[in-house]
Parts: sequence; structure tokens; C-alpha cells
Amino acid sequence: MITIRTQGDKKLITSDELAKDCWVDARNVSREDLSKLESEYHIAQELLADIMDPDEQARIEKEDEYTAIIVRLPVYDETCEVKHFAVPVGIILFNDKIVTICQRSSDVLDDLASSRIRDFSVRNKSAFVLNLMGRAALSYLRALKDLNKSTNIIERELQKSVKNNELVQLLSIQKSLVFFTTSLKTNELLLEKLQKSPLIRFKEDEQELLEDVLTDNTQAIEMANIYSSILTGTMDAFASVISNNLNMVIKRLTIVSIVLMIPSMVAGYFGMNVHLPFQESPFAFAGILAVSALSSLAGALLLGERRKKKMAAIALPYAQNMMVHR
Repeated sequence: MITIRTQGDKKLITSDELAKDCWVDARNVSREDLSKLESEYHIAQELLADIMDPDEQARIEKEDEYTAIIVRLPVYDETCEVKHFAVPVGIILFNDKIVTICQRSSDVLDDLASSRIRDFSVRNKSAFVLNLMGRAALSYLRALKDLNKSTNIIERELQKSVKNNELVQLLSIQKSLVFFTTSLKTNELLLEKLQKSPLIRFKEDEQELLEDVLTDNTQAIEMANIYSSILTGTMDAFASVISNNLNMVIKRLTIVSIVLMIPSMVAGYFGMNVHLPFQESPFAFAGILAVSALSSLAGALLLGERRKKKMAAIALPYAQNMMVHR
């Protein structure tokens, strides 16, 4: 969908026709939209193909009629397996207009379109680029905090889990962190190139804004690296926790099977086709049930006592060590 926005008094206004210093916002573009961008706005087909490539890296290039900048933006989509990821957005700077092209919608573009940025204007093209990249860095920081909160919730659930569902969720978060780290690093290279590139001229106050954006982007990279390192160690640790939980379940099931095997053994002896005591007694069946129940109870108590002694043997040296340190 292609939307034309012009600068109003305090916010952007949607328009049906092109005007000087307007913003052409193309999101969730279809084939018809790409054809229109190529024919009416004279954007090269190769550039449009690069913008539609989800793995395209951030860069800047100069053409005869425009300057093209590709920036990677964070996106959240609940329907995808990896909910947090990044997509490229193309910023095409003409002399009389700005065209942005993105295969998906993004909070960054929504913030710009809703005039949530102070003193935002589409008339200043260099400031438009800096505001977009600065908002992208802040959006990365928000997304990283959300990923960290999700990780903490999954960790609490994982302590009692014997399945792999939580580990799969952590793996999805780790993929998101990898996507974010890669995208942030390419955006950082683009920002460093903008500081030295003559393709876009920044004013003195815009140079300070550029440094602030670069600082936020660097902070986001550091946060992504820290969260990724913590998550890697967490996944390794909780893989062992799941294995231990599964071993405990198997141990309990083994104890139950041993206890249930005892009355089966007693009933098996009395079911043999041989002469047995009490076979003529009217209370034989009740007696067999009682013997089976008592033997099962004795086996359960015996296994329980052995387990308590084992736990005590493990805990005693630790307690003695604590007393010595005190």
C-alpha cells in the first residue's frame, strides 16, 4: 500500500496527490505497488529487488536521480515462528520528495507517520534519515527488553519442566538476538559511513543527533551481545535441568513398578497349579490380598528409607562444611 503524506502545521497529513517535499510511504507492498514505484517514481528494479530481500544489509548508494539508503528495522509478528526479527527499509531521497519502501509495517514507520517525534518534518531529508535511524535504535532497545522479560518468564517455567517446549522458545529468542545483532552492526557501519560520506550533508546540530543515534545503536549492540551470551549459558544449564527432572520421573516410575511387582509375584505363586497352603480355607483370597498389600507397603517403606539415607549422606558433608565456615 502506498500512502502520500505532506507536512501540516503540527503533524503529517495524508494526501491523494504528490506535492513538493512530501513523503511517499510504501508498506506491505504488492507487485502492483512495485510496478508503480518503478514506472511512476523511476526507481530501479534492482534496487526494489534488494529492498524486498529480507537478508539485504544496510548501505547507501547514489544514482542519477536519487540517493538510496537501506536501513534494517525491527519487526514483531506473532504469526511467525521467530516473532522478533528485522527487515530492510529503503529510503529514496529525491530532490522534491522522500520515498520509503518496506515489505512489512514497523513501529518505527508508525511513529514517524503519527508525528510522535518532536519537531519532525519531511522537508528536511537529512533530519528525516536521522530520525528514522534514531527511532530504529530505540525500537531495538525496546524489543531487546521484551525479549529479556520473555526469557525470565520461560526460565521460571523451565525449572519444573521435563519437556522441550521451553527450550524451543528460548531457541526462538536466541534467533531473534542473532537477527538483531547482525542488523544493528550493519546499521552501525551505515551510520559511520554517513559521518564521512559527502552524499548527505548534515548541519551542526544534526551532527550531534547523528552521534546520539550512533551511541544508541552501539548500546543496543552491547545489550544484544550480553543477552545472547546469558541466554546461551541458560540454555546449556537448563538442558541439564530437564535431563535431571526426567531422571527423577523415571526413578519414581521405577519405584512404583517395583512396588506393584511384589503383589503380582505373590499372586503368581498362589496361582500355580500345585498344592498350596490355605487353598481350602474360605479366607484364602483375603489372606493373599493382605499379604500382597503388606509386602507392597514393606517394599515402599524400604525403598523410601534407602532414599532418605542417600539424601542424608549427600547433605551431611555440605552441612558440616557450612558449620566449619561459620
